[in-house]
Amino acid sequence: MPGGTVMAEFPAYRARRLRRTDALRRLVQETRSAGVDDLVLPLFVIPGAGLERPVPSMPGVAQRSVDRIVEISRAARELGIAAVMLFGVPEIKNAKASAAHDDDGVIQRAVRAIRRAVPDLVVMTDVCCCEYTDHGHCGIVRNGEVENDATLAVLERIAVSHARAGADVVCPSDMMDGRVARIRGGLDEAGFAGVAILAYAAKYASAFYGPFRDAAESVPRFGDRRGYQMDPANVEEALREVALDIAEGADMIMVKPALAYLDVIRRVKDRFGYPVAAYNVSGEYAMVKAAAAQGWIDEARAVDELLTGIRRAGASVIVTYFALDVASRQGR
Repeated sequence: MPGGTVMAEFPAYRARRLRRTDALRRLVQETRSAGVDDLVLPLFVIPGAGLERPVPSMPGVAQRSVDRIVEISRAARELGIAAVMLFGVPEIKNAKASAAHDDDGVIQRAVRAIRRAVPDLVVMTDVCCCEYTDHGHCGIVRNGEVENDATLAVLERIAVSHARAGADVVCPSDMMDGRVARIRGGLDEAGFAGVAILAYAAKYASAFYGPFRDAAESVPRFGDRRGYQMDPANVEEALREVALDIAEGADMIMVKPALAYLDVIRRVKDRFGYPVAAYNVSGEYAMVKAAAAQGWIDEARAVDELLTGIRRAGASVIVTYFALDVASRQGR
């Protein structure tokens, strides 16, 4: 037995004794259910004012203008949610992702507005090019290929611009090699040594991103992202990626998606002991919503179960579109 424990056999040992009441079950619970302190709410920011555009493939999720982003951020904090993660959908896109590092861009305006309205909310920002490029890829494209090293300078500019606006945590999700070191160096040089990096260290080329790409308007115009996102079959490669990002200065690391990669979350947590975030992605969200709408599952129970599973695997931070629902049920 684990740890050399000698365990009694039935009838001396009856596991059901500790399952008889809710109080007993809570007393011996091995993994605390996911609570609001563990959750990060993703939000999609668009230009304009007074706008809230529902995302059809993600019931309950919408693109929002900065004023509406402030409203939902305030509501989230009042419910006890500690952090939001912002994704920008600019008015104009181009091959160089120029709008991503514009100090008057949608993310930069949203960060400043949240800082003023909800100063104790942790503001995380996505650092990537895909929402800002006219081709939909996560970096600078030359001759039909995403150029790794040319993209690093753009990512650094994006991260510094977000930090200048007031972001607490920048989150590179692009999967370019060497981006964490480049961003860390840029932040430090610009006087933002206190801004943390949450690196998407193990981001897989997953089938579960479709609804997100609708929300972020970031569907690639050609090809796919398998040339820089990870093969879903690989775990050892994920451990190498995590090791590299930690060595380059990451403060937290991300595994994405969550549900099909619980084993990766556990391996990463056991190997490195760093704070591990897991992204309960759009496709995972949409599947639960669709099944619940048909009456096939109890949505609240299913959500609590899957988030507990992510925590049990080793994630201490969960990025999830269910954050508001969970917080509302917990009554904070």
